[in-house]
Amino acid sequence: MLNRTNDWIDRDNPPPEFRPGPVVSMAEVLAVLAFIRRHLRTISLTCFATLGLAALYLITAVPTFTAKALLILNSKATLGDAAAVSTIVESQIGIIKSESIASAVIEKLDLAQDPEFATGRGRGMIHRLLGWSKPETEASAARYALEPFERKLSVKRVGPTYLVEITFDSRDPDRAAQILNAVAEKYITHQMDKASLQDQKWVKDRLNELSNQALAAQKALEDYRKEPADSAATIDELAAAAVSSKSAYDNFRHVLRKTEATQQQSSPVFDASLVTAASPPLRASSPRPKIVLGIAIVGGLLLGVAIAVLRDLLDRDVRDRDIRASELEYRLSTEDGRIERALPDAIRPDHQSEASAKAKSVRLTGSG
Repeated sequence: MLNRTNDWIDRDNPPPEFRPGPVVSMAEVLAVLAFIRRHLRTISLTCFATLGLAALYLITAVPTFTAKALLILNSKATLGDAAAVSTIVESQIGIIKSESIASAVIEKLDLAQDPEFATGRGRGMIHRLLGWSKPETEASAARYALEPFERKLSVKRVGPTYLVEITFDSRDPDRAAQILNAVAEKYITHQMDKASLQDQKWVKDRLNELSNQALAAQKALEDYRKEPADSAATIDELAAAAVSSKSAYDNFRHVLRKTEATQQQSSPVFDASLVTAASPPLRASSPRPKIVLGIAIVGGLLLGVAIAVLRDLLDRDVRDRDIRASELEYRLSTEDGRIERALPDAIRPDHQSEASAKAKSVRLTGSG
């Protein structure tokens, strides 16, 4: 006996895969085409208006150029899981975006006097004229430049790697590359200075001081021994001073090495290097004409359709009010029984319900 696959199918309630999809009737298609024909002028004018606004924006907008650079963070320590690596890399990103790096770059390139970074100085000038703030200094000018600088600087990690991408936006492509390379240079220098305590100024001064004291004590001992009449007590005193000075110098060096070893064991140390230096971008990153014009076209079409739908709704409401007023007038004239008239032309078969059956002329005879 052959089994039919369609024996078990319920014809009244078939499975989803056997159900027909939604069908668009010809009447609906014709209605849409009629709607477009009626309001083609409105939709076209709205689209041209949005295109004009977009073109005006492209003409007046100041182009922005984005320079890019790539850093790599080489860890000297053995790291644990991926979460620990991510935390450490994110901390280095925070250092790159820190106020100390930004302030150093602003000072080095004198960005406080650049009009692009002095956006907040106008408000400060008004406050000074009104007596609400102190006169501007170089430090306050640098503070005003910090906000736009931090807004234009962007730093992000490239996937699950040690690579960090840095970008900077500016009106001048050469200026964008110059600032970005200065940021990378300051960060690398900051990491190198932090890697060794012996490179810090106060440590160098202390080492030089202890070294000079040890050399002076040793030289005093040697000079005294050359004299013909020397005293054993004096020699012992000078020798003790020389040993003490040398011991102080050695102990300080030992403490420095121990402190650096402890720091390297407690937290990983990164050697940052520049993989790709920033170069002046060839094209502006914003505004993008294709995207702006595309948005203007789509927005103009949608706005034009919305206006057309609104006009249809308003026209329909006006027609409905006219029909209701005409029906009311007709009923009043019918009840009076003394007027002979026909229904107005406003009541058409495609805009009435029950009143459409009475669209013919009706002759009434008064009782009087």
